Amino acid sequence: MDNQLALSNIRVLDLTRVMAGPYCTMYLADLGAEVIKIEIPGTGDDTRKFPPFKNGESLYYCNINRNKKGVTLNLKKPEGKELFKEMVKNADVVVENYRPGVMDKLGVGYDVLKEVNPRIVYAAVSGFGCYGPLHQRPGYDIIAQAMSGIMSLTGEPGGGPLRTGSAIGDLVGGLNLCIGILAALNARQLTGKGQRVDVSLVDGLVSFLETNTQRYQVDGVQPARMGNRYPSAAPYDSFKAKDGDFVIGCGNDKLFSLLCSKVLDRPELVTDPRYDTPVKRLANQAELKVIVEEWSANYTIEEAVDMVLAAGVPAAPIYDIKAVMENDHIANAREMFLDCDHPAAGHLRINGNPVKLMDSMPRMRTPAPGLGQDNEAVYEDIFGLSAAQLEKLKAEGVI
Repeated sequence: MDNQLALSNIRVLDLTRVMAGPYCTMYLADLGAEVIKIEIPGTGDDTRKFPPFKNGESLYYCNINRNKKGVTLNLKKPEGKELFKEMVKNADVVVENYRPGVMDKLGVGYDVLKEVNPRIVYAAVSGFGCYGPLHQRPGYDIIAQAMSGIMSLTGEPGGGPLRTGSAIGDLVGGLNLCIGILAALNARQLTGKGQRVDVSLVDGLVSFLETNTQRYQVDGVQPARMGNRYPSAAPYDSFKAKDGDFVIGCGNDKLFSLLCSKVLDRPELVTDPRYDTPVKRLANQAELKVIVEEWSANYTIEEAVDMVLAAGVPAAPIYDIKAVMENDHIANAREMFLDCDHPAAGHLRINGNPVKLMDSMPRMRTPAPGLGQDNEAVYEDIFGLSAAQLEKLKAEGVI
């Protein structure tokens, strides 16, 4: 099992572009699935034109399309539809992120493909899902963040709503799609049949609201934006040191006691009636922040974090991207950045995979493909087309 990747028996036809879909199929490819990325001839995935660029190659595209084979196919051509159906006969999964109904209009939606291959798992991610009153609305990450409620919770007290610093709606959507695919593949083992997997970007972020919906139900009041604070524990926030900010996370009474007695040298705070329960600490967290910062203002970030950690209380510096990419634990030991030699872009460091299967670790095998670079290898070697057929399809604009 040491050299056997976990999904090496799975073939995926990947029609996705931009972020949510490719992020999902990146996971599948990293874990060993044979992912065949199918792009529009001549143009390809939208993100091939997205910055940043290196030697003319989009690093946006390179980062989430590694370990995939790249082919081109025009599904608007009758010959393209027929070729795709033939490919589906010998595939396990089809993944797409078009607006609901587009694949049906092309004549290659799930109802058609399940007749071609009853075992196919058909997985789609869209802004609002394939059913419901809003299912035809277009969706991007910022739409999902806005309509899920996440933006209403993000920002400083008294400030306006903020989008998070990464495309969390797309990323969560991609993860949910990956989970759905893996569940459907296991269900196929039980039933012998594939099924449709439907994921909505908005649904994914609504599921990430966690206790905020419960807090609203208790008193009917919109949860306020809290900056770096957390509504269920305190002190759980960022704090100022001599040279910048750092964080402390006191998630329970024991940690609060350790912070007060071993770090702040204020053991009396543990039994102070303003702070002796989690609820009281939450109500008085502004006062607590002042107390903590009276102590932390005397130290650098490194000194303060070391002292808090030495007391057994969670604390951390607030890393910028440079610090993350240079941290030995994150970047090297945990392999969250991988070296990659791309034929056009040159040497790259791309994001690693956070899922560590200890007996079948995800691996970096190939860089992101050039547009249509594997047409010959895939269509001839895997799906049995002849060189003459391939030339004819190319001449007709099918591939």
